[in-house]
Amino acid sequence: MKLKTRITELLGIDYPIVQGGMMWVGRAELAAAVSNAGGLGILTALTQPTPDALREEIARCRSMTDKPFGVNLTILPSVNPPPYAEYRRAIIESGVKIVETAGHNPQEHVADFKANGIIVVHKCTAVRHALSAERMGVDAISIDGFECAGHPGEDDIPGLVLIPAAADKVTIPMLASGGFGDGRGLVAALALGAEGINMGTRFCATQEAPIHDRIKQLLVDQDERATNLIFRSLRNTGRVAKNSVSDKVVEILRNPEATFADVAHLVKGADGRTALETGDVDAGLVWAGQIQGLIHDVPSCAELLERIVSEARSIIDQRLPQFTA
Repeated sequence: MKLKTRITELLGIDYPIVQGGMMWVGRAELAAAVSNAGGLGILTALTQPTPDALREEIARCRSMTDKPFGVNLTILPSVNPPPYAEYRRAIIESGVKIVETAGHNPQEHVADFKANGIIVVHKCTAVRHALSAERMGVDAISIDGFECAGHPGEDDIPGLVLIPAAADKVTIPMLASGGFGDGRGLVAALALGAEGINMGTRFCATQEAPIHDRIKQLLVDQDERATNLIFRSLRNTGRVAKNSVSDKVVEILRNPEATFADVAHLVKGADGRTALETGDVDAGLVWAGQIQGLIHDVPSCAELLERIVSEARSIIDQRLPQFTA
């Protein structure tokens, strides 16, 4: 049972459901499982320590699925930035056909990907950024509402407003991202003008996600209130799961004189990786969105996608028609 939208047609997938790129999580096991289940799995380029390691991970994913999958390349400002151009070249030379870009000023990368015939989906948090990306020539937009894990931007616009606002102006296919995890969300996204959904946190709570079972159980146990917004005062807002580390970061940054240096020791990416891999939920930051409140189990990716699509079909075919009878 397929769901046909411009997203499924563009990406060559059965269901309009995309697994977003996630640091330390977007590995071959998960990406292949999502793709095999009918969605689009995505590897996270910078999870791999070198461009050559990314080449190996792409090959590993290809050995696990014959379905389309993509690679995420997120460009963030940094004192010592990774060799983005070399990662980009690894993606191109490995024959990847779909890329998810995110972050700041992707023009150079988009131009090179498009010159090599690669489909580019750009993830952003504002309508103005979506329109800029459309002018750059990307093929699709993933619009990220305030409910999302990661960096929701500084406008604080939730998906219920942001998705239709973007749909009013963006002409290329669009994914709705942030706060999606079930069939109700998929139907709502379609009704608001998107043509599919991008899920991150929900895919962390699947059997194939390469993270510790205690982290998956944390996502099941916590509700929609159990996230913290960190770095607000630094205008680099991030949404993470509520734990002792993120509580401490929020507490420190309440001081108007506080700077990033005051919390740097608490927010190291390596500590977040330790939390994900060891299951020590207080070892570092655990990035998670408000969709936690709608996560109640840890299914396989195949079970999850089939459930989402079946629920969406039921809503479209059975629940909604009763209101127009």
